[in-house]
Amino acid sequence: MEQKRNYRKELEKIIEKHQKEDRIPTLFLHSCCAPCSSYVLEYLSPFFHITDFFYNPNISPESEYKKREEELERLIERMPFQNRPVFLSGAYCPEKFYEMAKGMESIPEGGERCFACYRLRLEETARMAAEGGYDYFATTLTISPLKNAAKLNEIGEELEQKYGVKHLPSDFKKKNGYKRSIELSAEYDLYRQDFCGCVFSKRERDIRKNSLHRD
Repeated sequence: MEQKRNYRKELEKIIEKHQKEDRIPTLFLHSCCAPCSSYVLEYLSPFFHITDFFYNPNISPESEYKKREEELERLIERMPFQNRPVFLSGAYCPEKFYEMAKGMESIPEGGERCFACYRLRLEETARMAAEGGYDYFATTLTISPLKNAAKLNEIGEELEQKYGVKHLPSDFKKKNGYKRSIELSAEYDLYRQDFCGCVFSKRERDIRKNSLHRD
């Protein structure tokens, strides 16, 4: 049986190695929203020069996208950082998400459609990290208990091979990372959405809410 990897320990070893070398590498970090980014940026910013990349074509409507984008930029401006991250917003291109999701509209949350969405966002992150000459790329998505960290790392490692830029392993929810993100969300009064962002996750949320009301 294959041993389950501890991505958090792998990340800690990479950080320790660079500290011993007295080096602060560059990181192109995909961010899904301010609450998920809060702890990740707090944890990583002392050890990396971070560009925080908001790229989420899955989010709709555009007003929801803008709200999350502005909230993330506000968080980065307000939080105290040893090495302040640079905020970068990608193009809003929902058509790319709908093209990717064709034929998978009915798949429940957490399945193959979500995995394809991980890849869509991570591929653009890896491409831009390679183009910008960054040392690493990563995503804040692994902080969520609802996201498959093993799958996200697997996709990241595939893209490392394709684009030639190192993928930073992570499972940010470990060691109370998710709990800390909730604390920081309260501290900075962050907007915490109750669905992933796409129309399909919103549909599932609405079904759950209606079911609760009927009960």
